[in-house]
Amino acid sequence: MRRVALHFGLLLTCAVILLPILWVVRTSFLPEPLSYSPELMPAATLDNYVALFTSTRYGQSYLNSLIVALGSVVVALPFAAMTGYAFARFKTGGRTGRFAVLATQMLPPVAIVLPAFALLRTVGLTNSLTGLIIVYAAVNLPFLIWILMGFFDGIPVDLEWAAQTDGATAWGAFWRIVLPVSLPGIAAAGVLGFILTWNEFLFALVLSGPQTATVPVALASLQTSNGVQIAKVSAGVVLAVLPLVIASRFIQRFIVQGLTFGSVK
Repeated sequence: MRRVALHFGLLLTCAVILLPILWVVRTSFLPEPLSYSPELMPAATLDNYVALFTSTRYGQSYLNSLIVALGSVVVALPFAAMTGYAFARFKTGGRTGRFAVLATQMLPPVAIVLPAFALLRTVGLTNSLTGLIIVYAAVNLPFLIWILMGFFDGIPVDLEWAAQTDGATAWGAFWRIVLPVSLPGIAAAGVLGFILTWNEFLFALVLSGPQTATVPVALASLQTSNGVQIAKVSAGVVLAVLPLVIASRFIQRFIVQGLTFGSVK
């Protein structure tokens, strides 16, 4: 009876998590205007998905999100790797430096979005993908530093000492030994940075325009004088979640590899 109760609780938890997702998927295939139907998939249609790319700018926003998310990760990862390695190996800045980096994550986005807008306007990067990439790279950098610092702490320092004994410099040991060993951790940090950028709404709303809007802003704009088009929004949500589902599969494997790669075998 204890095992039955445990499995029943797990099934109930899965149902609570999955049913809203399945309902959104179901709604995305229903024709507008929506009407209640007890059937699981009544009169399924792809019109909502087609309308997203023909009558709205959702396709452009989807491409913008991909460019901004990937670009911010590419810009932030090298700085995060070098800073995280300095914190892990050389204790640069001590605990004060580490917590100063972490403290920047405690600032609410609304407190820094207006200064970011003023800086971008000064250099002429408002309403541009380049400005969004720079802002997201800077915002996600402290989080990526702490993620990578944990992975670098798990790599035995003996590997670097052995490389330096053979004549490698500290930079050579980092480039030839530490980075290849920590690639799973770097990949996991990159996927996390991608997810954070993909889901962010406030900075994209303030710093972008009609041509540079991202997916969250595009979804928020799917409303007419008659109200929100629920079926079309559901279709947009399904498409928006797909990259995150794929990224989640990758991040699970990379995190496991990162935890095992730091061990001495």
